[in-house]
Amino acid sequence: MPEQITVAINGSSVVVPAGVTVAAAMALAGVPCRTSATGEPRGALCAMGICFECRARIDGVPHRRSCQIRCSAGMQVSTDD
Repeated sequence: MPEQITVAINGSSVVVPAGVTVAAAMALAGVPCRTSATGEPRGALCAMGICFECRARIDGVPHRRSCQIRCSAGMQVSTDD
């Protein structure tokens, strides 16, 4: 069994396997990466950092491409921007 770590997504603790991307952690938690201008939930589309649909605030830095960043223990992720 892979090591498990805890990250915070929109203030809620989520346990995920070590090494997964932030986008994968959000998908496992059932949280969309962001919402569109019309309020539609958006998620990782290309999963290689080109489309920017997976943007989130990660450890205080806005507009990070969550499909390109691996989770680390204690990471703070916010999709409320």
